[in-house]
Amino acid sequence: MARNKYDIDEQLETPFDFSHLKRSFVYIKKYRGKMIAALLISIGAALAGLAEPFITRHALDVSIPNGNIPELLMLAGLLLLLTVTGVMLSNTRARILTMVGQNVIFDIREDLFAHLQELPFTYYDERPHGKILIRVINYVNSVSDMLSNGIVNFIMEILNMAFILIFMFIIDVRLALVAISGLPLFILVMFAIKKQQRRAWQDVSNKSSNMNAYLQENIVGARITKVFTREEENAGIYDELNTRYRKSWMRAVKFSNLVWPATDNISTLIRATMFIFGLLVFDPATVSLGTLAAMTGYASRFWQPIMNISNIMNNFINNIAYLERIFETLDEPVTITDKPGASELGEIKGEVEFKDVTFGYEEGVDVLEHVSFSCKPGESIALVGPTGAGKSTIVSLISRFYDIRKGSITVDGTDISDVTLRSLRSQMGIMLQDSFIFSGTIEDNIRYGRLDATREEVIAAAKTVCADEFIIRMENGYDTEVNERGSKLSGGEKQLISFARTLLSDPKILVLDEATSSIDARTEAALQKGLSELLKGRTSFIIAHRLSTIRNCDRIMFIDDHGIVESGSHDELMAKKGAYYELYSAQTV
Repeated sequence: MARNKYDIDEQLETPFDFSHLKRSFVYIKKYRGKMIAALLISIGAALAGLAEPFITRHALDVSIPNGNIPELLMLAGLLLLLTVTGVMLSNTRARILTMVGQNVIFDIREDLFAHLQELPFTYYDERPHGKILIRVINYVNSVSDMLSNGIVNFIMEILNMAFILIFMFIIDVRLALVAISGLPLFILVMFAIKKQQRRAWQDVSNKSSNMNAYLQENIVGARITKVFTREEENAGIYDELNTRYRKSWMRAVKFSNLVWPATDNISTLIRATMFIFGLLVFDPATVSLGTLAAMTGYASRFWQPIMNISNIMNNFINNIAYLERIFETLDEPVTITDKPGASELGEIKGEVEFKDVTFGYEEGVDVLEHVSFSCKPGESIALVGPTGAGKSTIVSLISRFYDIRKGSITVDGTDISDVTLRSLRSQMGIMLQDSFIFSGTIEDNIRYGRLDATREEVIAAAKTVCADEFIIRMENGYDTEVNERGSKLSGGEKQLISFARTLLSDPKILVLDEATSSIDARTEAALQKGLSELLKGRTSFIIAHRLSTIRNCDRIMFIDDHGIVESGSHDELMAKKGAYYELYSAQTV
């Protein structure tokens, strides 16, 4: 199988330490009141349960030998009352912690989504979207129980152990020491498997992320898969990823399943030892039947919280990798952001200037080198040239989707790095090559960039770009529901809707990146008439491979060899008989 981003395991830069868990407390402390209430309720339930062996001891040693039936009935009623009380308290605690867990999920997802909204294009360029999605959904679900139930239960089980030890030492110090003699062995077992267990579950996290990324990629690319009859090959790749995930899961479960049997076996061994010491080693006169029954009962309960703590630690270790991934995402630097003291960019006229700009997507590889040009307000600039020359890069830099390495870019004389992103981008209308359609109605999609627009303004924008004609023929017109990525629409229809969305925002600077590539010639001719009026008074940057569509632009810049090779009007460039002339002539032959 060819190596791709979806099957490369992500490596964490630093090993996990409990500072990650400490950091997660920021999501818990706002609910500390409910967590404390749950802990107090848990203590009440625990004490109710721990009183039972003490009552049993009194019944065996006193009530039954004395034949005191009323006392036995009273003790039985007390046991029933304690059992019912314990169940009610446990149910109340469960409801509280469930609510806290859901609130923690909500808060983490809110922070993740808000942070993802601020991350630069480079973050999404470098990662399969499926690997991003699994962090927001699966990983957050996994850690929520650990951050609510897990922490309360961990504290509660430690208190349980303390309470049990107190009861045991009150009843019989010697048997209590026998009961805790297995702790060193238990600690050795836990340390022996902890490191391997964490690595195994981290591998499960990687394999799950890989499988999810490939699945998401294939859902999006289902049409291409069918066109190239790649069903069998893709099924084989998915089978291999699925097999890797299954093997990693089974290996992780193998380590996890070592915890409970080890604890259970140690617990059984200790209780057997207590019977031996109580019946054969210690003086029988000092160890009554009630004492032995109560102590073995407490010993069983003593190892139960230890097993529970083992399971909680098991859960912590299992989810540590997920917690690391979440914080890794939250720690991803927001490289494109407002610098301290950034000012609001007032209403602009649309003058744009590049001054000795150098930029590259990868370190040491420049796409643009020492690019300089300026355009006046209302001027239309066409960018042409071979694929990959940097045309889309130039318009992306104007919107500050990426930060330049050298030079400066100004709008109306103000460096765009000195103003807030929102004040800059809100005055720009950008139609990218990918005409993305969101789930919702057609009207929702057109209004996406200007939520306060009226229905009349939406229709006017659609008419300007010739989209109204096909929209009104649809079943519900502008209220027609479309699926994600506009599966019900043709490529041309999606572009026209995107065009209307861009124009409705009423931008001062308009960027059209291959805006008419999926539109038929007849529609394009009608669209050009509407655009000619709309472009008046707006600075516009137009990228087009069909050169016939940009002949009337004020200036045409031929981009190649890391910069601007030629610049001028159509007639001027044709007269030069240079790179533009050759490209135009090749298209008109």
